[in-house]
Amino acid sequence: MSSEAVIVDVVRTPVGRGKPGGMLSGVHPVDLAAGVLQSVLERNGLESGQIDDVLLGCVSQVGDQAMNIARQAVLAAGFDETVPATTIDRQCGSSQQAVHFAAAGIAAGESDIVIVGGVESMSRVPLGASAAGGSPLSPRLRERYPDGLVNQGVSAELIAQRWGFDRGRLDAFAAESHARAAQAWRDGFFDRTVVAVAEAPDARIDETVREGTTADRLAGLPASFRTDALAARFPEIEWAITPGNSSPLTDGASAALMMSADRAEQLGLTPRARIVALDVIGDDPLLMLTGPIPATRRVLERAGLTIDDLDAYEVNEAFASVPLAWAAELGADPAKLNPRGGAIALGHALGSSGTRLLGTLLDHLEAIDGRLGLQTMCEGGGMANALIVERL
Repeated sequence: MSSEAVIVDVVRTPVGRGKPGGMLSGVHPVDLAAGVLQSVLERNGLESGQIDDVLLGCVSQVGDQAMNIARQAVLAAGFDETVPATTIDRQCGSSQQAVHFAAAGIAAGESDIVIVGGVESMSRVPLGASAAGGSPLSPRLRERYPDGLVNQGVSAELIAQRWGFDRGRLDAFAAESHARAAQAWRDGFFDRTVVAVAEAPDARIDETVREGTTADRLAGLPASFRTDALAARFPEIEWAITPGNSSPLTDGASAALMMSADRAEQLGLTPRARIVALDVIGDDPLLMLTGPIPATRRVLERAGLTIDDLDAYEVNEAFASVPLAWAAELGADPAKLNPRGGAIALGHALGSSGTRLLGTLLDHLEAIDGRLGLQTMCEGGGMANALIVERL
């Protein structure tokens, strides 16, 4: 019996701007997640009672996203009450971590069929809402880091400074992300993966893509994270991170169907890809967003591959400096990096982004008749997940 983990299907909603008035802001995040769960069943002819577990990522687990949103979504989707579910927080990599956990459970023989995914409604549960009224910086943590840690935007600035990326380079990368995403939509690239949202029938394409964006237009935007105190602490920073070269606040949900290869064969389902190798790592919590670099090195080593063996790589564009630093360190081909646009254009609905990237990666490998792809995510606190898939 083969317990190799395979990916059968991936779906996602179109993404909306994560602010009041965004096209998905009127949809409860439980219902956003329920919709993609229902789509997975319907598209693959499954009954909910066949699902062994549902693993969903969500970062801000308060308010509308509290009380184990994965379980609420399972119930809202009309799944059999016997189907369990749990919610994962590995920050931006939460739904990619769901993929990792599912692959391990399938390989161990604990599960046969698992739906993984994630959801985030940043319009309804603002970034940082989970820390309201308190602080994660405990006395022991402050003792270890007496100079203090910083938010991700400042970390992105530190990365830009260390790797020598000026404002023009960052804005040019951001403009290219929008151009690639806009072209992908024009080509019908996302038609297979993006599913309708019943509660928002007019939401048909990603609201965050700005067709026609140029580096010159982005050049007028102000730096987002500079304060007098931070400028005094980091005099070397040129303060080049802006809303234009960062991922926007986003609403969205995504889900993937994973199972053992044997179970897929029994059900007459055709796997799209198999998991080749997985890695998760911690890194410097001040730079915070550099984790994809060592995670990629380790996952390539585990797979016995080099960067040149890969046909495409999805490196989450939390900020333009992150994939640029990754590419510089790995010697990666820019043409293979986020070839259909990244989170700067396609949005970063935190808990949903991991499986959103997975769907884009698989669609691209199929479109170019490629075989191997890598996905990696930087994460709050200085962590990263990485995985390599092989198209089947």
